[in-house]
Amino acid sequence: MATTCDICVIGAGSAGLSVAAAAAQFGQRVVLIEKGRMGGDCLNYGCVPSKSLIAAARHAHCVRSGEAFGIAAAEPRIDFAAVMDHVQGVIEAIAPHDSQERFEKLGVQVIRAPGHFVDADTVVAGGEEIRARRFVIATGSTPTVPPIPGLDVVDYMTNETVFANRTAPRRLIVIGAGPVGLELAQAHRRLGCEVVVVEAAEPLANEDRELVSVVLDQLASEGVEILTRARVTQVTQAGKNIEVTFTRDDKSITLSGSHLLVATGRTPTVAGLGLEAAGIACSKSGISVDAGLRTGNRKVYAIGDVTGGLQFTHMASYQAGLVIRNALFGLKVAASTDHIPRVTFTDPELAHVGLTEAEARARGGPVSVLRAPFNGNDRARAERRTEGLIKVVAGRGGRILGATIVGHGADELILPWGLAISSRLTLKAMIDTVIAYPTLGEISKQAAIGHYSGLAKNPWVRRLIGMVKWFG
Repeated sequence: MATTCDICVIGAGSAGLSVAAAAAQFGQRVVLIEKGRMGGDCLNYGCVPSKSLIAAARHAHCVRSGEAFGIAAAEPRIDFAAVMDHVQGVIEAIAPHDSQERFEKLGVQVIRAPGHFVDADTVVAGGEEIRARRFVIATGSTPTVPPIPGLDVVDYMTNETVFANRTAPRRLIVIGAGPVGLELAQAHRRLGCEVVVVEAAEPLANEDRELVSVVLDQLASEGVEILTRARVTQVTQAGKNIEVTFTRDDKSITLSGSHLLVATGRTPTVAGLGLEAAGIACSKSGISVDAGLRTGNRKVYAIGDVTGGLQFTHMASYQAGLVIRNALFGLKVAASTDHIPRVTFTDPELAHVGLTEAEARARGGPVSVLRAPFNGNDRARAERRTEGLIKVVAGRGGRILGATIVGHGADELILPWGLAISSRLTLKAMIDTVIAYPTLGEISKQAAIGHYSGLAKNPWVRRLIGMVKWFG
């Protein structure tokens, strides 16, 4: 006999767990299917371990960087295996929140096996047939492995395996200069490894070049070598070393390293789901969904990385909330990306939300661009972290359209700008906000004030002031 439920979720990563937990708490019968580790990529291979490694690396960097504060700089003694123990310890501390035991206590039936559709209304997993009022596909993504000759016969790491490495790479070669590649490159460099990054195009290609340059300058100052417009043509094993051959400016160059990290993006996980049997369209970009996150099969939603959209944990959680509103309460929903922030967790961080200047101009209408540098902020000066700036894009009437921040704490400083965009606020709201002194948050207000900087010299404004003064 088939198991019947209200919602069947395939995938126990951030997106799937959010749907399962919320639905169960509203009294719905939920079946959760997961063939791998509970918590998915974010807990086990992505956000949690990478930020734990970055935190350890930042401590090592601080030991080297105290001279400006009157503290003798020193080369830290790094126990790489102990660093990885720290990373695993953080994962283990968070894991109970995503565990099978917790979800079973919530009333969720958890099936630890692959699941696939056999028709438009039925999923089979672990020998059980599951029929549900609604299905949610949240199978996430896996590291993209490019078709580089020789890559299949050498030992290489991805973000899913790099945190299992307990020996410090003597020389790490990273293929790919996106957020993951640069974050892990800087972290390993700060932990005492030589690092070379090879990128076929430009680092952080989707970000504002003016602000990207601040990140790249910092990485270069720390000794991270980044080779741009370098197309990898061959990978070979040379004894204990790995050799990476690439072409650049019509020249063939070979690098030798002790370890290789492939960070060339991610691919939606759709293999084996039986999508065709369920009438669900899929391409190389992922599962096709409408604005309400429904597939061609109206009983089935798809959320998170598997749709090929923005691949962020917070995006997955946002989409999970929309599914709950629609599936449980019948509310009409439409997913948007204008208010979704993204952060590259290098040091300094690079954060963005909303429209870029180019995107805003493409939509038409008046656009103003405002900047404020970190070196004009007293807190940044006190901490000697004056590299960076904020760039704000505003439209008609000072409405906030987008913001990009590069600098210390940019990951936290982006929050009010996301709130402003989602609430359709203008720059006046930021100007009217009282911000504690001395904090980095004042940088945001300083940028907003720039929108009205011309008023002081406006002859009409000066005449108005004269009239007020004349009337006493």
